Amino acid sequence: MSDRFPEVRGTITPDRGLADLTWLRVGGPATALFQPADRDDLSDFLKSYDGDVFPMGVGSNLIVRDGGVEAVVIRLGRGFNGFSVDGNRVTVGPALLDAHCARKAADAALDLTFLRTIPGAIGGAVAMNAGCYGSYMADVFVQATAVLRSGEVVVLGRDDVSFAYRQSDLPDGAVLVEVVMEAPSGDPAELHARMEDQLAKRDATQPTKDRTAGSTFRNPVGYSSTGKADDTHDLKAWKVIDDAGLRGARLGGAQMSEKHPNFLINTGDATAADLEDLGELVRKKVFENSGIELQWEVLRVGTRTG
Repeated sequence: MSDRFPEVRGTITPDRGLADLTWLRVGGPATALFQPADRDDLSDFLKSYDGDVFPMGVGSNLIVRDGGVEAVVIRLGRGFNGFSVDGNRVTVGPALLDAHCARKAADAALDLTFLRTIPGAIGGAVAMNAGCYGSYMADVFVQATAVLRSGEVVVLGRDDVSFAYRQSDLPDGAVLVEVVMEAPSGDPAELHARMEDQLAKRDATQPTKDRTAGSTFRNPVGYSSTGKADDTHDLKAWKVIDDAGLRGARLGGAQMSEKHPNFLINTGDATAADLEDLGELVRKKVFENSGIELQWEVLRVGTRTG
């Protein structure tokens, strides 16, 4: 191991490329990739290492720029994907995939079906206040255990997280290690049938076979849900992109999906710059056409090249 890094029981890989860890398959290397063995290993590392860190989930909502990330990327593995039930409360590891969590909850007669079609893992779902079909992580969240940048382990309640539309206010550099949710009860057969219906609708309307990062832009503010009862759903990002004539728009190896124009696709040979530049072009053209300024939902990190 490089003497740049503290001794750990997990794995540190210096200069680790990140493209294969993201759904869009682009991007340069990190200073290192750290995969902690357990919570104590993570805490000890964060206490000892004084450089920049970047907690990364499964890379489903991420563009890593071509110049890479000048930080130690922390990625949680199998030791952080547990699932347990106590009454209506579900305790899960942040590395558990949203879809797996929804299925396991349904088996336990608990309704977390909104998570079934959301790409990514539970840690990212908390960070982004992920939602679908009118339900949001904020609706079921009870608390989360996190390791702070200092290495301190803390429990964060709802007020600490401050959920808003497609975002939460987690402490900078904090790494979630456990999430507790409270879910309504439901009949397992009915819950599984509902999820099958959701999957069929998703596959019919979204480019699920392509390399994407899910929805590229947030639905325009003032028209889309923040999870509050009085919000409206009148306008969607895909609609203003379509109205600007950008369905199927291409730049290099990047394309806005023909099937769903709010999905940015790597057609096979896109660079991170292709994807980001096409996204910025879409934002510019939509603003010129409608006066609406789209906001990125996909997180972009790292350094551009060229």
